[in-house]
Amino acid sequence: MKAELTTLWGRVLDLTLWVLQGLAALVFLYFGAIKLDRREVFWVELFARIGIGQWFRYFTGGLEVVCAILLLIPKTSAIAAVMLACTMVGAILTHLFVLREPLIVSVFPIGLLLTLTLVAWKRRADSSPRTRR
Repeated sequence: MKAELTTLWGRVLDLTLWVLQGLAALVFLYFGAIKLDRREVFWVELFARIGIGQWFRYFTGGLEVVCAILLLIPKTSAIAAVMLACTMVGAILTHLFVLREPLIVSVFPIGLLLTLTLVAWKRRADSSPRTRR
């Protein structure tokens, strides 16, 4: 009975994690794609304010699109989550220290960072050689 409950609970947690991964993938696919559109004035102006150059907007958008797809593939989901988490850390630090915006602006990236950290941690454990036997 206890083993069945543990197995059921594990399945519920795994399904919940897949739903979170799917939602995160949709978010990054959307925002990555609009960063690649040069007619999207908001992103052009934001990256101009950051001061690195528009090439960084293209790099970030491309990375987000590729990692959004990789987030949905079991063998690559952990590394994709780590890479996207790094972009969220960069976004948070940029909003706080480069753009000098209040912390409230970073609530969405912080939420994504926490989700991606959970995904990376859990999927890393799922893809380790010990658990594949």
